[in-house]
This record gives sequence, C-alpha cells and structure tokens, in this order.
Amino acid sequence: MFDFLEGYDLLGAFWVTVQLTVYSAIGSLIWGTLLAAMRVSPVPLMRAFGTGYVNIVRNIPLTVIIVFTSLGLFQTLSVSLGADDFETINFRLAVLGLTVYTSAFVCEAVRSGINTVPVGQTEAARAIGLNFTQVLWLIILPQAFRSVVGPLASVLIALTKNTTVAAAIGVAEAALLMRTMIENEAQLFLISALFAFGFICLTLPTGLILGWVSKKVAVKR
Repeated sequence: MFDFLEGYDLLGAFWVTVQLTVYSAIGSLIWGTLLAAMRVSPVPLMRAFGTGYVNIVRNIPLTVIIVFTSLGLFQTLSVSLGADDFETINFRLAVLGLTVYTSAFVCEAVRSGINTVPVGQTEAARAIGLNFTQVLWLIILPQAFRSVVGPLASVLIALTKNTTVAAAIGVAEAALLMRTMIENEAQLFLISALFAFGFICLTLPTGLILGWVSKKVAVKR
C-alpha cells in the first residue's frame, strides 16, 4: 500500500519543516518582543515604527514576502546570509521571511499581554526609580508572557503550517515533497492524507502542551 514511498525522504522533509518552524519561532519571538516594546515605548518615533511595521507586514501575503527574499534579496541584491550553496541560502531566506511575517503577530500577542498588567505596578516601579526599560523587562514582560502563552501557541501552530510557503523558493520541506510525489505517483488522496497526518502530528501536540502550560503559568488576578 505504501510502496510508492520508496525513494522519497519523507522524514527528512518533515525534519526540514521542524527546523524552519523552530528557527523562525525563535527569531519571531525575539523580534516580535522588541516590536511590542516599541509599540508601548514613550518615544513617538519608536511607536510609529512598531505600529507601521505591524500594520504593513500583516497585510502583505506571506508568499510575497518569501518570494521577495529570493528574488529581491538574493538574486537582485546578492544577499546570501553567509551561505555558499543554493539549498542553504534558500533555507535561511525562508527563515528570514517567516520571521519577518510572524513577528508582527507575536508583537500583537505580546502587546495584548502587556495591556493586562495593572497600571499601578508600572507607576510603583517608576516611583522607586526604575526607568522604562527596567520596568518593561523586569516587571511587565515576565507577567505579559505568562498571560499570552495561549495566543503564542496559536501563532506557533500557524507558523508550522505557514512553512509550506517555503516550497515557493525551493526549500525541500514537506509541501515541496508532497507536490513532487503527487506529480510522480498516482496516489493523490493517499499522499494528501499522509502529509495531513504528518502536520497534525506536529501541531496537535504543540497545542495541547502549550495549552496545559498556559493554564499552569496563568497570572491569577
């Protein structure tokens, strides 16, 4: 029944998907948190940049961003991100594109968590001499992250599914292998079901685990 799988590196393709997800998630969390800090900053220029970035990037299709990293950055501007071979370059460009896109959603999730922290805590921290950066990183963000584990889990699941867009620039992840197998094998429904099951195996445990973590670390108010 599954003889058609011979000659295809199914596990390798899903491993590339996992790598895309992990690297992009780390980059998105860092950049998205910085954007959230900008959006609540007392500096007007930083607030304007954070707001403009989020509103613009969220309304650009991910495919456009991913294709731009290849055609615009690599082929036009020769940006290779320190890689030499074509496969590694495309992988890193895909991570960059996914990070640029997903960080806008991480920013909004983190900002919503920041808004749940009582204003009185900020005022008390400023009263004892802490500056904005100290208040943000020592008091507000630790509580904000505990409040947004659930929303961040949804963003992570969406990111896992969005990695399929990387196939547009030739990254050898699950979606590209699926397309190749459908073109070569007469097993459309079986192949589709197999890859759908693979993504369920990636996303369902993530949602369940992070949902449990969200309940455990939730701030009691």
